[in-house]
Amino acid sequence: MCFIDRGYYAQIESGARQPSISVAKKISVVLNFNPSAFFMEELEDPFLTSLKESPIVIAQCNLQLRYTWIFNPHPDFKVMDVIGKTDIEIAQNAGTRKLMKLKHEVISTGKVVREFVEFPLSDGGKIYDVFGKPLKENNTIIGAISVSTELTYLFK
Repeated sequence: MCFIDRGYYAQIESGARQPSISVAKKISVVLNFNPSAFFMEELEDPFLTSLKESPIVIAQCNLQLRYTWIFNPHPDFKVMDVIGKTDIEIAQNAGTRKLMKLKHEVISTGKVVREFVEFPLSDGGKIYDVFGKPLKENNTIIGAISVSTELTYLFK
C-alpha cells in the first residue's frame, strides 16, 4: 500500500534500517500513526530530555481518539502498546472514560479543555491536570493534543 519494496520494509520493520522521511510518512498514513515515531532518537533534544521521567505525559490522538503519538507515559504503559488504541481499549475505568470525553469535546468544539482526571494505576491513584487542544493541519482539526501533569501530591 506504500509502494515500497518488501525487502526495504522488512529492514525497517526489524529495525535494521531507518526509512527516509517520505517513506516514513507513507507508512504512517497506512498504519495511522505519527511518522515522528520512526525518528524519536534523532528528534530528542534538551527539551525532551528534560521532560523524560517528569510527571508530564504528552500525547496526540486522531479523530477516532486513537493514540498516534505519546511521550513519557506512566510506567504501566509502553509506547508501542498504546499507539493505535483508544484509552478504554487500554484500560476500562472512570479516568479513561473522562479522558476520552475530554478529547471528544476538544475535537467536536475546536476549543481548549482542561480538567482534573484521576486514574487507578499500579502505584496507586494518580490525579492529572489534563490540558487538551485541537490538533490541526491546514486549519482542519485532525485530532487532539493532550498534556497531562501529575498533581497527586497536591490532593493527598
